[in-house]
Amino acid sequence: MSNLGPHAGFILASYAAVVLVLGGLIATVVLDHRAQKRALAALEQRGAGRRSGQAAP
Repeated sequence: MSNLGPHAGFILASYAAVVLVLGGLIATVVLDHRAQKRALAALEQRGAGRRSGQAAP
């Protein structure tokens, strides 16, 4: 701690804020990915197919 000098509190708070923001972004991406997978599964169950799964004309 003494290596950081008189601004140790600010430096550590900045690192903590970055960790919180990145954690929030990662959580948002993971939750959205799960929601998109559920929505795709629901669409496929109703009969909507993927265009990428079709053979080329």
